[in-house]
Amino acid sequence: MTAGKTVLVTGANRGIGRALVEEALKRGAKRVYLGTRQPLTHPDERVTPLTLDVTDSEQIQQAVKQVGELDILINNAGIVAFDDLSDRAVLDQMFAVNFFGVYDMVHAFLPLLVSSGGAIVNNISVNAFAPFPLVASYSVSKAAAFNLTQSLRTLLAGRGVSVHAVMTGLVDTDMTKGFDAMAKSAPETVAQGVFDGLEKGEEEIFPDDMSAPMAESWRGGAGKALEQNYSSFAQQFMAARQA
Repeated sequence: MTAGKTVLVTGANRGIGRALVEEALKRGAKRVYLGTRQPLTHPDERVTPLTLDVTDSEQIQQAVKQVGELDILINNAGIVAFDDLSDRAVLDQMFAVNFFGVYDMVHAFLPLLVSSGGAIVNNISVNAFAPFPLVASYSVSKAAAFNLTQSLRTLLAGRGVSVHAVMTGLVDTDMTKGFDAMAKSAPETVAQGVFDGLEKGEEEIFPDDMSAPMAESWRGGAGKALEQNYSSFAQQFMAARQA
């Protein structure tokens, strides 16, 4: 699915984002746009750097003009902070990047993705299933981003765009410093799992050792069944309104 395609990765300067860029190149991507807040270079001629802060609407619109065509949008940019939900400003900050950043990127690039029959891949977190109280605002924002992803999946199905949620566990990146007592997966392993899941058409992708054991229970569980039932009803309702 990746060979010959154009891919955009946000938060591509380090960790999972950097690994996703390299994995896309390994799998034969035609062009990979590297979205970062600070200018960054890459030795591969297939890579085009983009100055892209997902909270900056002007930078997003400029990126749309630069990209021109797109097959796979990977919303990877994210931030985390230790907090206990006592400071509204922290919650606002988490939502600005982890939720509204995804929302704004999807809507800005949607015309290109509809044109290509492309895919949206949102890097969520297993915290969307169960919050980690030490990073409470982060967990809340990821739960909202997961719900957004599920809603978009149904709303965009009729336009030929697939929508995927990456349910990452703990990964060995700068964002997980301080959690050294818990096992972490390598970013490269996660990137491989993401593209493997995308090629298999998995709606929820469980790409690492922490998240993988949750895959079967989620896919066969009541939560997924309810999502599918709601989706079926919504599609019938929308079709009836258009008739």
